[in-house]
Amino acid sequence: MPETTVQQKGPKKEVRVWCDGCYDMVHFGHANSLRQAKALGDWLVVGIHNDDEITKHKGPPVFTQEERYKMVKGIKWVDEVVEGAPYVTTLETLDKHRCDFCCHGDDITTTADGVDTYHLVKDAGRYEEVQRTAGVSTTDLVGRMLLLTRQHFRRGQFEYDVAKEHSSTMGQDPNARSPYTGCSQFLPTTQKIIQFSDGKPPAPGDRVIYVAGAFDLFHVGHLDFLEQARKHGDYLIVGLHTDPVVNMYKGSNYPIMNLHERVLSVLACKYVSEVVIGAPYIVTQDLMDHFKVDIVIHGRTPVMNDEKGEDPFSLPKKLGKFLVVDSKNDMTTEKIVERIIRNRLEYEARNKRKEIKEMELLKLCNGHSNVMNGVTVENAGNGDN
Repeated sequence: MPETTVQQKGPKKEVRVWCDGCYDMVHFGHANSLRQAKALGDWLVVGIHNDDEITKHKGPPVFTQEERYKMVKGIKWVDEVVEGAPYVTTLETLDKHRCDFCCHGDDITTTADGVDTYHLVKDAGRYEEVQRTAGVSTTDLVGRMLLLTRQHFRRGQFEYDVAKEHSSTMGQDPNARSPYTGCSQFLPTTQKIIQFSDGKPPAPGDRVIYVAGAFDLFHVGHLDFLEQARKHGDYLIVGLHTDPVVNMYKGSNYPIMNLHERVLSVLACKYVSEVVIGAPYIVTQDLMDHFKVDIVIHGRTPVMNDEKGEDPFSLPKKLGKFLVVDSKNDMTTEKIVERIIRNRLEYEARNKRKEIKEMELLKLCNGHSNVMNGVTVENAGNGDN
């Protein structure tokens, strides 16, 4: 019998994927695009533009570059972050960071002069697209805060009565015409939650941590708190209160993001193991037994008693299973809203400029069979890379 030669295959080449953007007010739309990008390779590198570049091409960002860097580093699918990435993606950038190709959502992104920021990598065949997450963008979230309506989080009669005095959807500008600036309502699905969730139960012997709150407009204050909380155990469960409960103790137009949006935002955080959707305001014995909670942790933010005047954490305190953790970060959702309101005219003007540019590009694309540079625009992107 002739001897059979078996060819030894070398180690599989690691596929490195590059994404870049502003990542201002990081939301689950950003996280979902990064999740899809990571699925195309083995290692995900995310480049983030600095404040000067964003201000030049789009207008002032809501968050500082340091805040944006930290938020992206906290997303579970991100392996590496490049700070101060150039606004126009070049082949030199991809080669410098040993990335095989660039990945971006199916929206139109241009410089202040109207140049496609990805034209170089597209021409070189080193560009891949992922689908947008319908119903959310940074522009839309800013719009919700500017409109100051209390109706953007209302979902239906089964959760609570729906007021009719405001006709806008999800805080969207009713006059917005661009499919990027004017977002459709986010429609949650079990598939989307499965995609964001690890689906792993606690391992035997794991110390289970439980925290609860609104976690509205998930921000660096939340991220730092969850990082500190995770240090006290192995498996971190986040209980998210329903929209009416959040509105009860925060008032005004809170929450800015509805429960389903907040679920995905929190699930995208690398410190979070599981989320309780619509967690009770009072931490009960049943809850602690069901999830086998070892320690309940809260931050230094004030805790409002329930409708009966009871401390929601009275039980874990009595059991000696309660701990206050200082995140050493004073950022709050209210402070973000204050930033927006304080610069209201500037952000309104930014949104309007953005929409005008988008509509001009759409007219141009419609004249070329809805295709520009090989990118189909009939399904608009998140609008805020």
